[in-house]
Amino acid sequence: MTEDALQIIARGPRAVAEAAAAALDEAPATETLTYSILEEDEDHDVWRIDAFPTAESERAALVELLGGYPELRVTTEKLADADWLAMALSGLPPVRAGRFFVYGAHDRGLAPASTVNLRIEAGAAFGTGHHGTTVGCLLAFDELLKARRFARVLDVGCGTGVLAIAAARTGSPLAVGTDIDPVSVRIANENATLNHAQARFVHAFGLNDRKVRAGAPYDLVFANILAPPLVALASDIKGALRPGGIAILSGLLRTQERRVCAAYLSRGMRIVRRLHRDAWATLVLQRP
Repeated sequence: MTEDALQIIARGPRAVAEAAAAALDEAPATETLTYSILEEDEDHDVWRIDAFPTAESERAALVELLGGYPELRVTTEKLADADWLAMALSGLPPVRAGRFFVYGAHDRGLAPASTVNLRIEAGAAFGTGHHGTTVGCLLAFDELLKARRFARVLDVGCGTGVLAIAAARTGSPLAVGTDIDPVSVRIANENATLNHAQARFVHAFGLNDRKVRAGAPYDLVFANILAPPLVALASDIKGALRPGGIAILSGLLRTQERRVCAAYLSRGMRIVRRLHRDAWATLVLQRP
């Protein structure tokens, strides 16, 4: 672990920031790095990467990689010795994505009566609903729900569990989430309890785990992870779907969209829809 909790910020033009973010995903030393990318100043084309390294080796690799993009202005800030993640989340507004309203404990009084309200506490897991990839998945799911329901749903890399919980709260009898991080699994199960959702979350490595295979074939698979594992899991995700089943994929930058699409198209999947939010892409695909 790093001696002090750090936040490394890089600002620059969109094209450069997106290229740097794609490089972070590809580099082995930073492919599991927690970071976000967003537009900070539209008028002046300023995009911002916020990264939170958790080990000295990760910090060093991050700084070296960002140094290869001279147009980025990089700064490092020390985070206070407190639950900085909880503090940051306490300042985030609730999020509306179609019929879904995602909020934290600090905004519980703002939930409308007309929406599917999801109270999500992040803890140390990813997926509050504020990130463009999570919003993209919820918007894609909301659109699909206008035409059909999904009896069996799998959420690969579930994080806080928000996507599987959204499925359970909209009528899916089976909603299973998996993650390689046991802390995320614990937090997701706690969130399911908070939301009175019949979703369950298990610690599993890959889609061939017996706990995952037990629910197959699935009508819908969420995978909001990163581009490299999305490509690596293309065959497994297709195999987990029943014929006609849907995959909602995100966690990828627009610059990575072609590569991820190619992996699934080459396996016979069909693109149904693409959604873009900030620098991020969400793909909706169907198994023939």
